[in-house]
Amino acid sequence: MNGRRVVITGMGALTPIGSTHTDFWEAARRGECGVAPITSYDTSAQKVTLAAEVRIDTETVVPPAEARKMDRFTLLAVIAAREALRDSGITSDNTDLTRAGVLIASGIGGLTTITREHTRGEERGYDRVSPFFIPMSIANMAAGRVAIESGFLGSCSCVVTACAGGANAIGEGARMIRHGYTDVMLCGGAEACVSPLAVGGFTSMKALHEGSDPARASIPFDKNRSGFVLGEGAGMLMLEDYNHAIARGAVIYAELAGFGDSCDAYHITAPDPSADGAVRAIENAIRDAGLSPADIGYINAHGTSTPLNDKCEALAIRRVFGEGCAVPVSSTKSMTGHRLGAAGAVEAIICVNAVREGYIPPNINLVERDPECDLNIITATGKTTDIKYALSNSLGFGGHNAALIIARYDK
Repeated sequence: MNGRRVVITGMGALTPIGSTHTDFWEAARRGECGVAPITSYDTSAQKVTLAAEVRIDTETVVPPAEARKMDRFTLLAVIAAREALRDSGITSDNTDLTRAGVLIASGIGGLTTITREHTRGEERGYDRVSPFFIPMSIANMAAGRVAIESGFLGSCSCVVTACAGGANAIGEGARMIRHGYTDVMLCGGAEACVSPLAVGGFTSMKALHEGSDPARASIPFDKNRSGFVLGEGAGMLMLEDYNHAIARGAVIYAELAGFGDSCDAYHITAPDPSADGAVRAIENAIRDAGLSPADIGYINAHGTSTPLNDKCEALAIRRVFGEGCAVPVSSTKSMTGHRLGAAGAVEAIICVNAVREGYIPPNINLVERDPECDLNIITATGKTTDIKYALSNSLGFGGHNAALIIARYDK
C-alpha cells in the first residue's frame, strides 16, 4: 500500500468451528466441519435443515440483561471485538483514542429482531413492540456498540456490501490509516440470520443446499455442489499504523499489504459470467500491494458452493494467474458455511495465520472436482508451504467485489 504501512496487531473470531481466533484456526487446520442440523428453530416445515451455527452460550460472556438489548449479530460482533481489543493490547495509556476508529460490516443486520418484533406487533399491536427494536435491528449498531465498549472516539462506520462487506470494512479501514486519518482501526464483520425468514428467502431464490448430509452440503468447487450453507459468526482485526505499533511494543501478526474493489454493474444477484469485475478487484489489490501475480502463495477463495459463483470465481483466478494456475486455493466456507457480511473478515484471519505458519487449510469434502473450476485446490489435510503473500476474495450480491492481500510480517 502507498502511504503508511498497515499492520495487524489483534484478532477476534466467533465461528461455527471455534469461539476464539486461536481455536478457530486450529479447527481450520484440522479440517473440521461446522455444518449441522439447525438447532435455533424447528425446521420441519422448510426444505433447508442445515446451517453453520455458532455454538456458544452468550450468557457466559455478556450478562443477559445487556444481551437482551442487542440483536444476535451485534452480540457476536461485541464478543469478537472484545477478543481483538484484548489481543492487541490497545489502551488509552498507549493510544490517542480520538485517532482510533471502528468499521464493522453486516450484510443483513438485525433480521431476527425485525421478524420477532413484527410478530409481536401483529399479536399485541405495533405500539407494544420493544423500545429497543430500532437500535437492535439497524445494521450500524455493531459498530456503535463496539465503539462504546472500546472507547474509540475516531471514525465509526458500517459497510453494507452484502457478502463483500467484511473485506470492504478491512480494506477501507486500512485506507483510513494509510492516509493518516487514524492510527488504529478495529475492523471486521458480523452476521447472525439463521432464521426461518432468512432461510426461506434464500431457499426461494434456489441459493441454499437442501440436502441433509453435512458432509455433502458446503462443497465449493465440487461438480455436485447445489447451493451454499448459511452460516453465522464474527471476525475482527485490529489494524494499526506500523510506527504506532512499534512505538508501543505491539505484537505484529501480519501486514495488510493491498486492497482492491470493483463492481460488476451487471445483475442484482448473479455474478458477471465474464468475471471482469472480480478480475479487476484482484488485480487492483495486487497492484496496490506493489506485487505481481507470481508473488501470491495462497488464495482463500470466496467459494460459496453455488454453481455460478464458483465457476465465475475460478475463471477470474485463471484470468489473473493464468490457465493451469499453480497457486494453491481453498475455500474455508467448506468448513464454516457462508457468513455473508462476516465472511471476508473471518477469512482474512485465515490468511493471517496461513502466512504466519506457512500452512494452507483444506477445502474439505471435495469429492468430484468440477472441470469448469480447474484450480490447484488443496483438499483433505491441507498443505505446509512457504507463503509470503495471501489473497482473500469476497464477492457479494449487487456485484460487489473485494480482495485483500495479507503479507507475512518480516521485521
